[in-house]
Amino acid sequence: MTAENTARPAGASKQCWRGTLYCRALEHLSNMTRTDRAQQFRFVFISSNEGWGGSEELWSASAAALAAGGHAVTVFKGDVDEAQPRLRRLRELSCGIHGLTRIPFLPRRASSLISFLSHPMSRGLMLARLWRRLGLSRRPDLIIVSQGGNHDGLALAGLFRMKLPYVLIIQKASDLYWPTDSHGKRMRAVYGAARACFFVSEHNRRLTEEQLGMTLPQATIVRNPFLVPWDRRNDWPDDGDGLRLACIGRLYPMEKGQDLLLRVLARDKWRTRPLSVTFYGIGPQRAGLEAMAQHAGLTSVSFGGFVSNVSSIWNDHHGLILPSRCEGLPLVLVEAMMSGRVPIVTNVGGNSEVVDDGTTGFLASAPTEDSLDEAMERAWKRRADWRAIGTAGATSIRTLVPSDPGEVMAASLLSIAESARGEAGVVERSHDFTQIRPV
Repeated sequence: MTAENTARPAGASKQCWRGTLYCRALEHLSNMTRTDRAQQFRFVFISSNEGWGGSEELWSASAAALAAGGHAVTVFKGDVDEAQPRLRRLRELSCGIHGLTRIPFLPRRASSLISFLSHPMSRGLMLARLWRRLGLSRRPDLIIVSQGGNHDGLALAGLFRMKLPYVLIIQKASDLYWPTDSHGKRMRAVYGAARACFFVSEHNRRLTEEQLGMTLPQATIVRNPFLVPWDRRNDWPDDGDGLRLACIGRLYPMEKGQDLLLRVLARDKWRTRPLSVTFYGIGPQRAGLEAMAQHAGLTSVSFGGFVSNVSSIWNDHHGLILPSRCEGLPLVLVEAMMSGRVPIVTNVGGNSEVVDDGTTGFLASAPTEDSLDEAMERAWKRRADWRAIGTAGATSIRTLVPSDPGEVMAASLLSIAESARGEAGVVERSHDFTQIRPV
C-alpha cells in the first residue's frame, strides 16, 4: 500500500477508530479480487472452543471477510457442526474446515461424548490431527488462535511459537481462572511471541497482564460482531402490565450468576412488584435453575430457551439484566443497547467500559446479591426514564462499536499478514510444515 491510499474508503465507516493502519488495510481488503493472485494471503484460523457461542462470532466473521476478499482461509475447530450457519457460509466461500476431535466413522454426538469422557486423550488427538493436517499444507502467512478464555488455546498456539507468525484472540479473562505456575511460564512465552493479542475489553487486557506478570505492548482492543441490525429501532414495548427483563446467556451460574438474580427476586419487595424476568439460553444447569426458581416459589420467572433471532427478544422486553460473575464484553449487552433497551449489569469484564451508570444503564458494583439488588432498586425508581435511558444507550454504543467488527478485524489481520510476509522476504511459498517441529 502506498501513501496515497490513506483516505477513508467509501465502504469504511467512521469506526476505523484504530487509526490510519486499519483504514489502509480495509481499503486494500475491499479492493481485493479473486483474480489478483499475487496479493492473495493464506490464513489459518484455529478455535479452541468445541461448541458454538458468542466467542466464535469474531473469528468466523473476519474469516468470511478475508475469504470474500479473495484470500485463502483454512479453519481448524474442535467440533464442527455442519448445520452451523457461520460454518456453512465459510464453506460457500471455499474455506477448508477441519474438525479436530471428531472420531471418524462415528456419529457426531457419539464422537463428542467419547471426546468429553476422555478429555486429556481428546486434546492429544486434536493436537495430533492439527499437526498432521498442517503438515500437508503450504506455509500460511498468519495463524489466528481464538480462545474462549485467555489460556485455553495455548496448547495450540505453542505449536507455532518462534516458528510461524500468529496472533491470539482473547474473549474472556477472569479472576475465577488463574493459570497454574507451570502453565503460566508457557503462557508468558506464547503471549510474548504473538504478533498481536486481541482483547475484547480493556479489563481483560489488564487482568491478563496481571496474571502473566508482564506488559503486552502488542495488545489491541477489538469488538465482537453483534446479531441485531445496526439501524436504530425506535419502538418501545407496552408496559401497561409491568416491566419485563431478559437475562440472556449460557445457563451456567458459576460464570453467569443466574443464582444471584433468583435470590434477589425471591426477596419480598420484588415478589410484589410488576416485574418479570425471562431467562434465555441453554446450558448444563437449566434444570437446576428451574428447580431453584420453583423451590423459591417465583411466579414472575420463566425460561425461554435458545432464540436464534435475538432482535425478537427486544420486541417485548424493556431491559437486559446480567448478574454475571465474569465476562469479556457480552454480545447481549451491546445488542440490548443497540436495540434501545436498558441494561442492568454487574461491573465485571468490560461492562463498565460501555455502560455509563445512571445515564445509559445501571451497574451493580460487584457480583453479589446486595449489589445486584441495589442496582435493580435504582433502576426501578427511575423506571419512568427507561425509554430515554435506552435511547441514550443506543446513541452511545454506536460510538464505541464499529458497524462491522468482523471487517475491521479482517483488515487488521491483513495488515499483520502483509508485514509478516515482508519480513519473511524470499521464503519459499511451498515450504512444508514437516520441516517445522513443535515447541
